[in-house]
Amino acid sequence: MTGTRLDKWLWAARFFKTRTLAAKACELGRIEANHQPARSSHEMRVGDLLSIKNDGGDFEVEVLALSDTRGPASVAQQLYRETEASREARHKFAEERKAGLHFTPAPAGRPSKRDRRRIIRFRSDG
Repeated sequence: MTGTRLDKWLWAARFFKTRTLAAKACELGRIEANHQPARSSHEMRVGDLLSIKNDGGDFEVEVLALSDTRGPASVAQQLYRETEASREARHKFAEERKAGLHFTPAPAGRPSKRDRRRIIRFRSDG
């Protein structure tokens, strides 16, 4: 196999649930191949370095194998290797997000009429 479309590879490697979502991410500039914005029709090669920004976080991966069919997650994980810096940054971000949840108390219930008026006044002033 000489090359695979980028959107097919992202879908096969399970970074996106559908090829359409992968193509949309490319269109929005959330995917970079070898430090260049990549289109969904970009032909992937083994050894390419990808920067992927999706809901799961920001990934920086090296392509180890090509595939245009979606298989089990265990097979998909063998298609790429995440860089150590990327892995550390994602873990750090996850810990910060987790820590933030512990310090923000949940509201006691629905806002009162007075609270709603304050919220409306706050939103309209800004």
